[in-house]
Amino acid sequence: MSGMKKFAALFAGLLLAAPAAARTVSPSLWHIKGSQGEVYLLGSVHILPPDVQWRSPAIKAATARSDVFVFEVPQNAKAVQKLQSLVAANGSLPQGISLRASLHPEVRGDFDTAVAASGLQPAAIDHERPWLAGLQLMFTQIAQKGFDRDNGVDTQLLAEANKAGKQTRYLETVEQQFALLAPDDRKLELEEFESGLKDLRDVSAEVQPMVDAWGAGDQEKLGVLVNGDLDEFPAARKALLEDRNARWAPQIEAMLGEKHTFFVTVGAGHLIGPQGVPALLRKAGYKVEGP
Repeated sequence: MSGMKKFAALFAGLLLAAPAAARTVSPSLWHIKGSQGEVYLLGSVHILPPDVQWRSPAIKAATARSDVFVFEVPQNAKAVQKLQSLVAANGSLPQGISLRASLHPEVRGDFDTAVAASGLQPAAIDHERPWLAGLQLMFTQIAQKGFDRDNGVDTQLLAEANKAGKQTRYLETVEQQFALLAPDDRKLELEEFESGLKDLRDVSAEVQPMVDAWGAGDQEKLGVLVNGDLDEFPAARKALLEDRNARWAPQIEAMLGEKHTFFVTVGAGHLIGPQGVPALLRKAGYKVEGP
């Protein structure tokens, strides 16, 4: 699996949209009724330009009805501080080790092209671990095109919930998510980085079709684009998607037993296919309205 597609799978599709005229899109929304409560499920796009209008009438109605908003992981100041601490402790190569020199000779040209496209100085990332260098290369290109996490679905909904004084909950911890991002297997980490370097030469060209499928509610196409690479890497699919979905589904089942209306926002990749959260809830006997 390419390094970039790994981040897409982990973060629910780190997707982009063309920053031209304002765009109105209509992402898929699921609805489940339980014995006491209700749950709405929305697939997230974490980084967007400000001109993508994703709040369809159905989403607006659902957020207005919901009194508890649920996200993958905390985003408050304490969580950010914890994440920064983990990056500082786990983001650097051992002293004297060069990332570029660690790469196989045949991919160094792709690395150089990706660095040039990002505008970063090579020295800025040459002593970073591959997982962090990959994020740097990706996010720098995104920033050049005017994309901002503040415009992402999660960030916008969290701000909305806080402003309205609504309760927020989370499905996993910062530590759990970080462990997926920065694996202990350094050989695998380097292989993933090398396999993703071609994608990192032009990030927007690689992920543009993903947001189009997301905005159109085309779950089949989105599944191929976001999760397709994982078919060749069953262990990665299991860790990044299937295991997490299997942990989240019982948490959502428990919500359905509470007298609340929940609005759950998770990565778009987690809601797709036979191992997606909606499918798991259907297998558990719930009627899931949606695509």
